[in-house]
Parts: sequence; structure tokens; C-alpha cells
Amino acid sequence: MGNEEQLADVALTWPVLGSRDVHRDDWVVAVRQDTIQRPGHDEDSFRRLVVEDPGAVVVLAIDEADRVVALRQYRHPVGMRLVELPAGKLDKAGEDPLVAAQRELREEAALEASDWVHLMTTYASPGITSETHALFLARGLREIPRDFDLHHEEADMTLERVALVDLIEAIFDGRVADAPLVTAVLAYDSLRSRGRL
Repeated sequence: MGNEEQLADVALTWPVLGSRDVHRDDWVVAVRQDTIQRPGHDEDSFRRLVVEDPGAVVVLAIDEADRVVALRQYRHPVGMRLVELPAGKLDKAGEDPLVAAQRELREEAALEASDWVHLMTTYASPGITSETHALFLARGLREIPRDFDLHHEEADMTLERVALVDLIEAIFDGRVADAPLVTAVLAYDSLRSRGRL
């Protein structure tokens, strides 16, 4: 790249002048308010709400017929039943994201996979939350007994296998809009077309 700086995100923390909890309980997600300062500008301090979130794993499980394991699940904040991929929080301290992805595929879809590939990790909405999404590809699927009791919205979710080409069309037609699903599907399709998978 010559003398150009490498295109990459850079770790950086601006000074925090104060912080207070807006909401914190025994759940894995909390909300705090920070007062931060722009470096070198003492007069420029401002408040930001931060949603503390341990992150999540998302599983793009594809079978031998090029079908994607998809869920339909009610999501109260958006008032919709969304088409999604098996996913879940990294709510066990120190848990390897791959182990969490394997657990979520087992719990939500009653499946295990023999072949796992980490596609990428993204920030969900870095202007307000620390949440990351670790996206995994799972192939070599095998049905297994479910070892987890589904509760709340999960108790009402349905499971189906959708042709990858149909799912891509649904994304581009705007019929399916869950960001982790869109990102995982398009990343997989792009990596595959580039010969990287």
C-alpha cells in the first residue's frame, strides 16, 4: 500500500470524566451514561448512553442441498416476527464464541455440525453499544435431540430450511431485514464467490 496507512479500525479511548448506571440488574445487558471529553479540548465534554452487552454469536447453518436453517421469531422492540438465524448471547464469562455457537445451534435448531468456519465479527451498533456479532458458518449438519427447554419468544419460534438463493432474493427485495442474518448470508455468498470458502 506504499506510504498509505493500512485500512483498519484502531483501538482508542477518549477520557471519561464521569459515569453512572441508568439500569443494571442481574441480566447480562446494562445501560450507563458516560461523560466523555474530546482529547485536547477541555471545553468539549458531552454525554453518551452506552448499552453494555457481552456480544452474541450467529450461526449460518447450510445443509448439503444449499438450504439455510432459518427461524421465525417474534421481536418485541420492532413489533415483528423476523426471519433470523440461530443465535444467542455470549452470556457465560470467558466462553469461546465457537463453543457458544455450537450450543446455540444445538439449543435452537436441535442440530450439530461437523464443519465450522468463523466468517467475521462485527459491531452491532457502535454508536450506542459494545455488542459484537461473531458470525459462523456451520456445515455437515446432523439432527440431534434438543437438550434445552425453550422459553418466552423462543417457545413460539418456528424452524425451516430455506434455499440460499431464495433467502438472498428476500434480502434484496427487502422482505428480510435482520442485520445479523443479512450480514452472514451476504458475507458467505461473497466469500464463496471469491473462492475463500
